[in-house]
Amino acid sequence: MKHGPCCGGEPRRRWPMATRAGATMLVMTVVGGLVACGSQTGPQAKPTPGTATASGPGASAPAPGGTVGSGARPSHPATGAPGGGVRTPPPPRTVTSLAYQLQGYADGRLDALAREPHQLAVIDLARDAHTDWFTAAEITALRRSGKRVLAYFEIGSLENFRPEYPVIRRTAPDLLANEWTQWPGEYFVQYWDARWWDRVVRPRVDQALRAGFDGVYLDTPLAYEEISLTHTRGRDRARLAADMVALIARISTYAKARRPGFLIVPQNSPELREQPGYTAAIDGIGMEELFYLATDEPCTRDWCATNLAHTRALRDAGKFVLAIDYAVRAENVRAACRRYRAERFAGTVTVREVDRLTAPCG
Repeated sequence: MKHGPCCGGEPRRRWPMATRAGATMLVMTVVGGLVACGSQTGPQAKPTPGTATASGPGASAPAPGGTVGSGARPSHPATGAPGGGVRTPPPPRTVTSLAYQLQGYADGRLDALAREPHQLAVIDLARDAHTDWFTAAEITALRRSGKRVLAYFEIGSLENFRPEYPVIRRTAPDLLANEWTQWPGEYFVQYWDARWWDRVVRPRVDQALRAGFDGVYLDTPLAYEEISLTHTRGRDRARLAADMVALIARISTYAKARRPGFLIVPQNSPELREQPGYTAAIDGIGMEELFYLATDEPCTRDWCATNLAHTRALRDAGKFVLAIDYAVRAENVRAACRRYRAERFAGTVTVREVDRLTAPCG
């Protein structure tokens, strides 16, 4: 079994802003839209998710579900800067600066992110982790700032505050496998089951297409390693890896048929490149903790070197790399940034809550 950043330590999982009974569970102030790398450590407690309450713009946007009709491709919003100027997002392989913010959007909006110079942004599919989807107008405005924008969601697990959870729990509880012990309320799923595609993954891809994202950022491919074998209907780890690759390839084929050039970017588990069809299906990979574990711990374990080797192989195969490290000490931030430049990775050094913007590497 190949170990990734989540093995041998606490998984690095994110929960976007959620509210319970109308009370915000996490409040984060971002001064001037930017927190400089290394300037703050932030809270170490993960926000407690609950029933989300839509409050920002786009609160009435429809929930995902259904395909793009008649095989028609949704229009992709043109880029342009406010005031009539145009800032075209750069080709993904030339991106050097990454913004990775999955919660804590000021006033539920993306304005602060749009003002910053990052070339690519990873944000949650929904501003509240529930059904308050970012709208096409918001994503268009963010793209007009010269950024490519990827929609984050999970493909190998399901949190109990996501909108699909109560439906799955009620109508298809057998899709839910073991609970992720480090993150109560999140369950690995039988991701190879056609119902998972029909009820969860495809509707999320459709929502990303409708909103005009440049692509999807797919978390928890590591489910193939972490799901309990008592829930896999006789599948071993090799079969589970092949099933995960099949799901990623299906997402790629489906999305690119509707919008050629739509980006497919899984997070972690770079060893899946050894599976047939994986490398061809993806455009890039997101990698956490290549150089610093959360927080400020140099990544020196055996699997760190293995992950870096697989990541380099994907880079050399023409895939772009988005690296995310967790450090706040100025010397570690600078060291990670130097590694990104040396490795030809786009990267960001941030805090484990990913609830704020951090300065691009200089």
